[in-house]
Amino acid sequence: MASVRPERFAPVVADWFLRTLRAHGEFDTGVIDLIDTPLPADLTETPAAADFRARLAAADAFAVVTSEYNHGYPAALKTAFDTAKHEWRAKPIGFVSYGGLSGGLRAVEQLRQVVAEIHMVSIRETISFHQAKKRFDAAGETQDGAAIDAAERMLRQLAWWARTLRAARATDPYPG
Repeated sequence: MASVRPERFAPVVADWFLRTLRAHGEFDTGVIDLIDTPLPADLTETPAAADFRARLAAADAFAVVTSEYNHGYPAALKTAFDTAKHEWRAKPIGFVSYGGLSGGLRAVEQLRQVVAEIHMVSIRETISFHQAKKRFDAAGETQDGAAIDAAERMLRQLAWWARTLRAARATDPYPG
């Protein structure tokens, strides 16, 4: 979860996505909430940074739940990407975005450039919630058919890439 702002909407979107992900059945899911992950903005080595990298190294795939701030992604997310290097490589990443009229898609397009630079595989399908606060009911459920459909497609692709790249890394370590 990328947003660290007070009164953020991220937990609503992330909880929905986690329920959807866990219902898919193929993923053993862990959550890294950047609000609870004290990564230093100056990228100095800390125990929290080392723990963060260890969690990344153990993962085969990632999904980022991100908002869009001022046509971009949250600074805490950039710090998270910059805190690690090799742990991201040759692993797939999917995006769940939310925001106003753009639904966070401008942030996702910028993030695709960042993840390509750190040798990740960006999943083409993206889940986005336009005018996100209007898309969820009081129980945190959505009837947004486009997002529900995109979630199924993205999770199938993320699972395929996770299996394929895990096998590739095991037989032929990534040369990056």
